[in-house]
Amino acid sequence: MSDSRVYVHDTADVADSAVISTGSKVWHYAQVREKARLGENCVVGRGAYVGTGVEVGANCKIQNYALVYEPARLAQGVFIGPAVVLTNDHFPRAINADGTSKSADDWEPVGVDIREGASIGANSTCIAPLVIGRWALVGAGSVVVKDVPEFALVVGSPAKRVGWVGTAGHPLTHVSGDDWTCPVTGAMYRQTGSDQLIMLDA
Repeated sequence: MSDSRVYVHDTADVADSAVISTGSKVWHYAQVREKARLGENCVVGRGAYVGTGVEVGANCKIQNYALVYEPARLAQGVFIGPAVVLTNDHFPRAINADGTSKSADDWEPVGVDIREGASIGANSTCIAPLVIGRWALVGAGSVVVKDVPEFALVVGSPAKRVGWVGTAGHPLTHVSGDDWTCPVTGAMYRQTGSDQLIMLDA
């Protein structure tokens, strides 16, 4: 660990080669594997798993029992809800076609890339490889099988876009034409395509 100003619960399992930055907390029975990196002010909840070499940006929250398998990448400000799963195997099998046990040499891990400020709701599963765009929101219990655009609100199995959200996380209100507004901050957004939204006053 890189800094003494961190909190790691006695029951947590944090590899010696993991980097836990200032202000971060790793709670009961969580596991942070070899060469994983947590940025400043992160929270890893009870029973959560952060895989080998996973990179987590500053100010992220990984809630209880979430499974973040390598080679996932989380940008700053990402929220991972309770019991979320980020997968890493396109074609999962315990054994090869000849019946022998699969080893690390028999498959290529693929990751979920979650961009700045995005949130993944409780009990959702993200099927790698895919990208969750900036500030997107995945509704609880969803199964995400394809890339999610920035600011998109997606729900269901498979997850589909049902609206837009702003940086505050609340659904945007349609103003007129292609313009949307955040009911919390008043920020204005414009839809520039069927699955593309930009923040006008960013």
